Amino acid sequence: MTGERTASVNAAKGSARRILFLSHSHAFGPFRVGSHHYARTLARGGAEVVHLSTPISLAHRVTGRVSREAADAVPTGQHRDADGVVHIVPRTTLPVPAGRFRVARELARHGIRPSFDVVLIDQPLLWDDSVRALSQRLVYRPTDLYPSGVKQRLQREIVAAADGVVATSSEVLRGIGVLDIPTLVLENGVDAARFAAADTEIVSRPAMCVYVGALDGRFDWRMLIAWARAHPDVRFAIVGPNAEPPEVPPANVELLGPVPYGALPALLHSARVGVLPLSDDPLNLGRSPMKLYEYLAAGLAVVARETPVIRPDGDAGLFTYTGDEDADMALVQALALPSPNVAGMQRAASESWEAKADVLTAFIDGLATR
Repeated sequence: MTGERTASVNAAKGSARRILFLSHSHAFGPFRVGSHHYARTLARGGAEVVHLSTPISLAHRVTGRVSREAADAVPTGQHRDADGVVHIVPRTTLPVPAGRFRVARELARHGIRPSFDVVLIDQPLLWDDSVRALSQRLVYRPTDLYPSGVKQRLQREIVAAADGVVATSSEVLRGIGVLDIPTLVLENGVDAARFAAADTEIVSRPAMCVYVGALDGRFDWRMLIAWARAHPDVRFAIVGPNAEPPEVPPANVELLGPVPYGALPALLHSARVGVLPLSDDPLNLGRSPMKLYEYLAAGLAVVARETPVIRPDGDAGLFTYTGDEDADMALVQALALPSPNVAGMQRAASESWEAKADVLTAFIDGLATR
């Protein structure tokens, strides 16, 4: 813990002492994203951190895109968490960027001084003409590819105004195009201490595979069901909201629904393999999935579809496949790996959010101010 604390303090040094994150996801659901981890790490190091995420609109609630239960679980005012991060999840009538929502106006509504040492934005939909004036340093932190549509248009506007770009993968950075401002590729990290198994849990694990994450078009149900049919003696636990498999899965597939973030380590410690069956969705090409290192940190072997970002690393227990012809072999190799995957745990430890925050802050401090 002392080493993590020191790294956090180092990350908060320099000019970036008052920080605003404009993020695509709030921290009150089952998922944690990079901005949540950076905010936590920097706040622990002494920075004053505000995390403002995509508004929950009346339109989303009426159409059912956000359930009443999910909306009720999110504070309506500013909320300071145990790490000192101030979270704001605005409420609007129309989804952004429609309507009259402005970031500066929302900050003022909560009594938050609209002056920061740096603003980091990863949600293009939160861009408006008030954001640039909030800080002398503006950093765009893209986490996905935006090949078309309103997000692509807003991304172009952000890049034109930004002082630097920090992308979560080389594919995401390449997708933006030619840039004449400083750039950095900084892949997602892991809260290794949270997911590491205790000494009492360092025992051989049963033949169980687990997936944790979104179950949208980026998830390959077909591959998951094929694995389950080929290995009826292996349990497949699927964690995530709104599971809609295209067919009734085999009996050895369990749809567990969303699981609270705090309960994930114990669940992962009960499994042998973490799976990332990515679909053909082009957006998967640039993904830097946090679950990859969380699986490894928890002592799991990992099977994932190979992408420009996710490459095989047999020494660390990461096995990839490119299609139907080699997918089953990758799973067989992972299941055969001694459990827990100690080499994978060591690999994940080198990808801590504390180390990532140090690199991020050094990049910010090197940017020219306006």
